[in-house]
Amino acid sequence: MCGIVGYTGLGQGAAGGVATPSRTPLDVALEGLRRLEYRGYDSAGVALVAPGFERVATAKKAGKLANLIEEVDLHPLPDATAAIGHTRWATHGGPTDTNAHPHLADGDRLAVIHNGIVENFALLKQELLADGVTFHSETDTEVAAQLIAKAYRETGNLTAAMGVAARRLHGTFTLLAVHADVPDTVVGARHDSPLVVGLGEGENFLGSDVAAFIAHTHEALELGQDQIVTITPTSVAVTDFDGNPAEAKRFTVDWDAEAAEKGGFDSFMDKEIHDQPHAVGDTLLGRTDASGNLVLDDLRIDESLLRAVNKIIVVACGTAAYSGHVAKYAIEHWCRIPVEVELAHEFRYRDPIVDEKTLVVAVTQSGETMDTLMAVRHAREQGAKVISIVNTHGSTIPRESDAVLYTHAGPEIAVASTKAFLAQITAAYLLGLYLAQLRGNKFPDEISAILDELRDMPRKIQTVIERGEYVRATARSMRDASSVLFLGRHVGFPVALEGALKLKELAYIHAEGFAAGELKHGPIALIDEGQPVFVVVPSPRGRDSLHSKVVSNIQEIRARGARTLVIAEDGDDEVRKYADEIFWIPQAPTLLQPLLAVVPLQIFAMALATAKGLDVDQPRNLAKSVTVE
Repeated sequence: MCGIVGYTGLGQGAAGGVATPSRTPLDVALEGLRRLEYRGYDSAGVALVAPGFERVATAKKAGKLANLIEEVDLHPLPDATAAIGHTRWATHGGPTDTNAHPHLADGDRLAVIHNGIVENFALLKQELLADGVTFHSETDTEVAAQLIAKAYRETGNLTAAMGVAARRLHGTFTLLAVHADVPDTVVGARHDSPLVVGLGEGENFLGSDVAAFIAHTHEALELGQDQIVTITPTSVAVTDFDGNPAEAKRFTVDWDAEAAEKGGFDSFMDKEIHDQPHAVGDTLLGRTDASGNLVLDDLRIDESLLRAVNKIIVVACGTAAYSGHVAKYAIEHWCRIPVEVELAHEFRYRDPIVDEKTLVVAVTQSGETMDTLMAVRHAREQGAKVISIVNTHGSTIPRESDAVLYTHAGPEIAVASTKAFLAQITAAYLLGLYLAQLRGNKFPDEISAILDELRDMPRKIQTVIERGEYVRATARSMRDASSVLFLGRHVGFPVALEGALKLKELAYIHAEGFAAGELKHGPIALIDEGQPVFVVVPSPRGRDSLHSKVVSNIQEIRARGARTLVIAEDGDDEVRKYADEIFWIPQAPTLLQPLLAVVPLQIFAMALATAKGLDVDQPRNLAKSVTVE
């Protein structure tokens, strides 16, 4: 997912209308891009404008942001009044200097950056070629730049030109543009792709998320679908694509720049694993009213409709989908409503059975996952109500949902999700308990008792983290492993799936999760001498039959030469006899155990990847959020 930054300001101690080196637009753009590196990218670039510029000043380089910084150090750019910056994830055209953004047009007086995909770019390009336009890259973005340039020559107004171009583009896009004729202005447009506005004093900002400008302001605007924003140092104007005035919702960011820094840890992922007790605790805060009843953040669904729900469908992708699988067990048990879990990218293409009595729960860290957004829109078209579980304020999916339950994990910078996963599970538990309260499936004292158990989970998660050195040492001893298997039952099954995903994402080795009951139905053929197998063992309390069955699974694979790495609750003496390595977790109710059991798997994947010399924050080929289908 590309990173986008826009800035216009007089600067601190500005002279002659051009920002001084105390805080220049270039500084703001590069700092914003650095904070957006976690989104994944393969090239970076900036464009600057100021009074008297005959052309836009640009620099762009393939590779990491350090390459761009080296380029501007070697070939300094002039002082400016406005800047746009971009980190690109290649779609149309490879990751080269030429294909990097910004792209220029109108005699190099216009610069454009873009997040998303223009699906009709080929048709538009043919039209522009017929008009005599020359292209210099393989990108769809240059087509958008040339469209804006053409419209600007016709209208003489950058905002109007953006609207003309945006109406012709099909696909998903956020566009930012600057022009030498209006050197204090940045214009942005969004369609199915994120863009937020940062509000300052004598300066204003644009970003693909608030991390781009959080070091400078906590006040922001969330733009709606198909809106254009025009910022100058002293003004912010929002319109629709036709130029009609439009409203944007103001909000305050409740975390600061320090929260997006490593804080002394070796990686963002390590920091975020350690953040997990706070992420779970903060997600639980403020969820009850004066009477002790559960409440949701932003409920726009009549309670009578929720009481009438006869089916719930969770739609999500990747790690978020595994949180949905945990939610299925809890919600069905507490509410007695059937729950399906769907991969969002498959949902609308299989003609799902959805009606006004269906509740769709969309789970997404970013709130911008395109597959999930399309699933939400399809569900609402079929009459379903949608509740979203989201970590990012100002994003698209909560705006298009009927209700939202925000997690409070704070910024998650590492591409591979950790604390957002635990916060999503916690939010799903709250949703399940809310529905049980609303529908009368549980007595108030029962709900209160479960909430008390949930409120104790941050302490227990902290205990697991403090035991992490043994997990790390085990991982370091396995740096040459080429394949690791994961087994679990009941809520341990999605934990096994998530453990396998983390290892694939970070260590680039074969890893696969199975339901332990499936072992004899095929996967046991993979077991040979020395094969590492993680086993998530259910609590011996309450569900004794499952515990004994999983212990039998451990015996079966160990007899065939497997190296058994077991996650078990404190005091589970039965499992000691069959485990080569045991990673102990505190005792917890069965449905809440995933909040603990997944933590050693996160630590293991991170430590193994680190031992292999890999970048755990930015795994190859991956982006933080997938904003195209």
